[in-house]
Amino acid sequence: MTHHHPSALLTAALAAAARGWPVIPLRPGSKVSALHGETACPRTGDCADGHAKPEQRATTDPDRIRAAWATRAYNVGLATGPAGLVVVDLDPPKPSDPPGTHHGREILHNLCTTLGETLPDTHTVATPSGGLHLYFTAPPDTRMRCTADVLGRHIDTRAWGGYVVAPGSITPAGRYEITDDRPPAPLPAWLHARLTAPPRIKAAPRLHISGAPAGRRAAYAAAALRNERRNVETAVEGDRNKVLVRAARALGRLIASGDLDRPEVEEALSWGAEAAGLKPYEYRSAITSALNWSIANNPSTRATA
Repeated sequence: MTHHHPSALLTAALAAAARGWPVIPLRPGSKVSALHGETACPRTGDCADGHAKPEQRATTDPDRIRAAWATRAYNVGLATGPAGLVVVDLDPPKPSDPPGTHHGREILHNLCTTLGETLPDTHTVATPSGGLHLYFTAPPDTRMRCTADVLGRHIDTRAWGGYVVAPGSITPAGRYEITDDRPPAPLPAWLHARLTAPPRIKAAPRLHISGAPAGRRAAYAAAALRNERRNVETAVEGDRNKVLVRAARALGRLIASGDLDRPEVEEALSWGAEAAGLKPYEYRSAITSALNWSIANNPSTRATA
């Protein structure tokens, strides 16, 4: 491991604070906060009125920073929420990933191409693992939260409730380095909308079949949607994907018949999969392929309105 002198990391901490970005100390050579946790809280200082979380204790005060970094080579954590930042974290594939898994950078590029959108050049930090941190300023009067895999596999975001390792910090894998030192660009509106759009589930399915008891079919379809979502939510690890595919195929028949709309099925199953502990990259393709299969194999049940 390469060692860093405390003064070099103090310089990095002061540089971040000079930009108005509050910092916290991280354990030397680590990405983990060096601040005490709730169980060890002394209830003094910043915690006199109750345990303060790391982002509440983050500071831009040069005197406090010098005191904290005076004796140890703490890495630097940047509290993104109080800094008014949204940082897009693009990670490379992991050894455990399936062959052909793309870097988060490529996945984000493909998303932009698909949507016909662009990302502005912005403040960028290269991570020792081969990843990138893209810094954006958060929209005013908003409180965006951290996300994981919402934009795609190996793409996380850090905002309120999180922090990033600041440039100048060093881990056993190497050093965090600024590769584009321009000021952070404003977060694009399309990206803001995509990161904050809440999942929506319609209260009741639409009915498209004529010549059938509307109330009875609507009640049956709504019950099926609820039950299959519950089945997915309660699936145990090891069976989650199988239960999800089975639920999607069952509900796909009701999409083909016109009793349910595909978006509401996708939303309900996504909610269930999230509750079961699946990541978006794990369940989205499974839902899509299972619904496609079910709809294609049940064409005779489709009715005209």
